[in-house]
Amino acid sequence: MTTRFLLNGEPQSVEAAPTRTLLDWLREDARLTGTKEGCNEGDCGACTVMVTDADGTARALNACILFLPQLEGRAVRTVEGIAAPDGTLHPVQEAMVEHHGSQCGFCTPGFIASMAIAHLNGERDHEDQLAGNLCRCTGYAPILRAADAAAVKPIPAHMQSDAETLASAPFPVPEISQGESAGRGTASPLAPEGQHEEPFTPTSSDALADWYSAHPDATLIAGATDVGLWVTKLHRDLGQVAFLNQCADLKGISITDDTIRIGAMTSMTEVLAAMKPRHASYAEMIRRYGSVQVRNAATIGGNIANGSPIGDNPPALIALGARLHLRHGDSRREVALEDFFLDYGKQDRAPGEFVEAVSLPVQPDTLRVYKLSKRFDQDISAVCGAFNLVVEDGTITAARIAFGGMAGIPKRAKAVEAALSGQPASQETAAAAMGELAKDFSPLTDMRASAAYRMQAAQNMLLRAVAELSGQATNVLEVRP
Repeated sequence: MTTRFLLNGEPQSVEAAPTRTLLDWLREDARLTGTKEGCNEGDCGACTVMVTDADGTARALNACILFLPQLEGRAVRTVEGIAAPDGTLHPVQEAMVEHHGSQCGFCTPGFIASMAIAHLNGERDHEDQLAGNLCRCTGYAPILRAADAAAVKPIPAHMQSDAETLASAPFPVPEISQGESAGRGTASPLAPEGQHEEPFTPTSSDALADWYSAHPDATLIAGATDVGLWVTKLHRDLGQVAFLNQCADLKGISITDDTIRIGAMTSMTEVLAAMKPRHASYAEMIRRYGSVQVRNAATIGGNIANGSPIGDNPPALIALGARLHLRHGDSRREVALEDFFLDYGKQDRAPGEFVEAVSLPVQPDTLRVYKLSKRFDQDISAVCGAFNLVVEDGTITAARIAFGGMAGIPKRAKAVEAALSGQPASQETAAAAMGELAKDFSPLTDMRASAAYRMQAAQNMLLRAVAELSGQATNVLEVRP
């Protein structure tokens, strides 16, 4: 298929297989090798590029799991386009030189891209902005010093030119025929067998519903933070695909007096912003489980629909009483999110049916979410526990508790809920309820944790949740003498 976008300010019209990644095209076809391949799964940030949407929003994304069709009508800026056209270095590049922020240099292009985007957007929380960029030899202190030093410098004019060009759409693109040069390099290879059919790119949920009901075996691609790895790691032929990033009516968050409704294509960056003033513990968990690059691409609908037993959103949403909105053709239905997950790899979703939105009731912030993983940030959970406990006059009057990593699906701890409800909010109550977890879960042993470890971790999370109800400090990162 043909994808049209801006690359470092220059229009491109690229003919390529629908699951060809931007990283592969940049390095092999456009001959822009500054963007590096590290992990090829969106973890290391060596492939970070700046992508600007039609509305002018600039975001850091991982090129290694970004498919070319997702760039239609957008602008891409690689490390080669961070300096001004006359060669003048960007303030973050100057600062990296001055503060000795690079040694081997392999990770540096990704850092430069992330820093330049943060600089453009006025973001000063550099530790968070750069958490998705890994460096093994320089050390982060000089890089963070460089980011701080550059933050006060003015934004170069050329860094705002992409948004201006997109605003004057349609921007001019060269007309090319299949087999001609794409960008600076040669034409991209044709789609492999099984992928010759053009991908579907709906611009509305109505169009998607009609097409998906007729093509129920197709693969839906939202942010590609999971599906991208099916291609880069598993080398899977996805067959027929549909890219959903142009379905505007599946994006966004609407809030009424009693309901928060989140469209399936809403990015986790937007969900984090919406949850932060309402459910701070949930928001902090979102911050931890994915880097800026991943949160900018990942969608809440994709996270739910893939049905992972260790997905971190479902436990929190289940504890909040979320409901899932599903659509098949012209028919819509809603189910409690906890009922959507049936068994490992199996959800209550018919062929041709897709997630349209998730909604949760507006409520006081009584939610506590705890994520246990081998690495604190951006790692897969061994256990994730969500505790929504309401206390009135020292008594637990309502409890909704859900866990990920304790079963083949995200699941409520109903026996524990019953043991807590109507009891004093005390450590004695929590201790008595800990044994009830064995009635709710029989965790497995795998590479992340043993069954016994998972059970003890879940029990300790319960103790921690009740301790927080009484005002005890439980921050695991806090060091006190």
